[in-house]
Amino acid sequence: MLAVKGASAGTCHFRRAGLAARARRRYTHAGFRHDRTRLSFASSSFNALRAIWHVVRIPFWLGLGVAIGFLVPYVLYLDREVRSRFDDLSWQFPSRVYARPLELLPGAPMNAQALGVELDAARYVEDAAARAPGTFHREGDRFTISRREFIYLDGRERARRVVLTLDKGRIATLADADSRAPIERVRLDPARIATLYGQSQEDRRVIALGEVPPLLLSGLQAVEDRDFKHHHGVNVAAIVRAAWVNLIAGHVVQGGSTLTQQLVKNLFLDRGQTLTRKLNEALLSLVIEAHYDKRRILEAYVNEVFLGQQGAQAVHGFAAASEFYFGRDLHSLGAADIALLVGLVQGPSLYDPRRNPDGALARRNVVLGVFRDTGLIDAATFASASKQPIGTAASATLPRDRYPAFLDLVRRQLTQDYPADALSGAGLAIHTTLSPSAQAFGEQAIDKALEGLGKRGDDLEAALVVTGARDGEVRAVIGSRDVDAPGFNRALDALRPIGSLVKPFVNLVALAQPQRYSLATLLDDSPIDLPQPGGGRWRPENDDHQSHGQVLLIDALAQSWNLATINLGQRIGVDRVRGFLESFGLGRTINPNPSMLVGAIDLSPFDVARLYQYLAADGHALPLRALRGVLDAQGRPLTRYASKPGAGDYTTATRLVTYAMQQVAISGTAHAVNDAGLGWLHAAGKTGTSDTQRDAWFAGFTGDTLAVAWIGRDDNKPTTLFGATGGLRVWMELMKRLPTAPLVVPQDGIEHATVNPQSGKRSDAACSGARDLPFASGYAPTEEEHCPLDQLKQFFGVESRGGD
Repeated sequence: MLAVKGASAGTCHFRRAGLAARARRRYTHAGFRHDRTRLSFASSSFNALRAIWHVVRIPFWLGLGVAIGFLVPYVLYLDREVRSRFDDLSWQFPSRVYARPLELLPGAPMNAQALGVELDAARYVEDAAARAPGTFHREGDRFTISRREFIYLDGRERARRVVLTLDKGRIATLADADSRAPIERVRLDPARIATLYGQSQEDRRVIALGEVPPLLLSGLQAVEDRDFKHHHGVNVAAIVRAAWVNLIAGHVVQGGSTLTQQLVKNLFLDRGQTLTRKLNEALLSLVIEAHYDKRRILEAYVNEVFLGQQGAQAVHGFAAASEFYFGRDLHSLGAADIALLVGLVQGPSLYDPRRNPDGALARRNVVLGVFRDTGLIDAATFASASKQPIGTAASATLPRDRYPAFLDLVRRQLTQDYPADALSGAGLAIHTTLSPSAQAFGEQAIDKALEGLGKRGDDLEAALVVTGARDGEVRAVIGSRDVDAPGFNRALDALRPIGSLVKPFVNLVALAQPQRYSLATLLDDSPIDLPQPGGGRWRPENDDHQSHGQVLLIDALAQSWNLATINLGQRIGVDRVRGFLESFGLGRTINPNPSMLVGAIDLSPFDVARLYQYLAADGHALPLRALRGVLDAQGRPLTRYASKPGAGDYTTATRLVTYAMQQVAISGTAHAVNDAGLGWLHAAGKTGTSDTQRDAWFAGFTGDTLAVAWIGRDDNKPTTLFGATGGLRVWMELMKRLPTAPLVVPQDGIEHATVNPQSGKRSDAACSGARDLPFASGYAPTEEEHCPLDQLKQFFGVESRGGD
């Protein structure tokens, strides 16, 4: 049993061992078969890949070679372009044209209306505090003005607050608004009146990064590119984050492009959205980041970013945008204004405060929220700024070229020193002599005068030239009743017969010979009959169709009697008068015939102003200039213009003529000046009417202002107006508005004497009709006439008829 049991156990053991061996063999065989299968599959796959590679290996290596051969040179090309542009980063800067800076000093003529026009032209904004540069506040006749910093021909003028009071048409007091210390004089920053753009038609002001408000720099990065300091030009995470934030907000809050990418778009690429453009954008961004530090990139961005458009002019950079939208320098902006500019980066057209004030306001407040959330401003600042209206930004525009006739003159005078292509896009600051108030009041005067003529004024045109009486600076030029029309400039180019405007110069030539002529010289105002060179007879008449016999020279001028003037001109010589007129260098043909003595000369209003400037400047020849100087893009003086007056050879004669012209405005053909309450100006002037009343002129001057006004028709038909009812109306309307000083004629070289107007001889003040007249010193009448009866009446207190 035992043996059997043992045998049985061993048999079982071996059986189990055999089974295990067979199982292992089956497993090994199966595994082998599985391995063989895998090896077979791998082998077949490898063989397939080898077959495919055998087919594609040549195109692959060719393609890779082409890609490397193209991409590497292309990247090198982009690198060269970027470095070339950035190493010498430059833009076309528009040249800006400025009016003259308003100079304030105690005692100077000024009224509230004129000061308001000047501040408005310079884009000052009324604000109760008047602390931010470019703001002012008015309380009755008291003005507080916060002047901006600016660079003028003689250097930089710092920002400053001043306070002034007006009284009786003058500046009564002028003081520093903070210290209350009196000020002798101060200049306000000039109004920008025009822009000369280059081919790029871009308006920009380039500033250094240190001049940009810190809130703008930090806020720009918070809104547009929070990882700007850390990425290398392209930020995939920012793109994903911006998409998520914008999705949650329901509108665009953040942009996905980095600031570097946005800069690339502005500097190098068009506005397309193709895959090729996106690739170029990324490559260029990487290249820029590889070569330049973040400050250089950020400075380029703040000067290049597109922020608005007006007509053909694009606004680039935050500094230009600050002026464009707010009329103020960038450093003067508060949180609300900075947020508006930063918000515009996302869409200058979409969020344009002029076209879409509601959208601009909403976008600004979103940006303010980002400022708050990122800790750039506190909750109180956010609450205050978000409640502010966009205000002035809603109506802001680029300063438009509003004065085409004046700018025409500026260009003509500039081209004497600068070629046309050197003016546009050169970043020059061109400082002119324009007075915004004189220009505005001149435009109003023309409108008022023509409107007052009723239907007679419908087909009439007008022109006006206003200058400084003593310096020859052109303060205003108007070349058409449509003052903004850039067409034919009548002030400079309309050659019209000047009529009696020539008579003061006929008299001046005579009075320059004091031994022969004086204001008391008797002239013959009798009919004239002269042969004409081409045959026929010339028989001129006075406007009243009367002759007045023997008249004083002063009366012939005051009453504008033609016959007496022609007889005087014949006595002194037509050629002498003609030579004197030609000495002004007008470049016009001066009629050599006697008809020239009564205005048969074709001149423009500007030509007439050049003639009358001699009289207004007390007998000193002064060229009329519209320019004061030119600064380069860095504020350095390039050219300064100054007038050097002539020697004044006929000063005494000029003063005598001026006195006679004052009588024109008192009792002569322009007595309407005195009648209108303007007698206090003691203005000197002369009316002029051409043949058949085709032209109606007036030229006159006060102590500081000369104005020449013309009214006529382009078709040369009669106007039915005289100088006294045409040009004089414009002149008076101007002087009613414009702050000006009365004319005081210097008395050096002058003595007075009482004369008998019937004989021109010295007389006694008690004599009936006796007149006190000025004479060149040493040339007063010596022959006397007495009037015993009149003297006796005066002795007994009986009133006699007195003269002037």
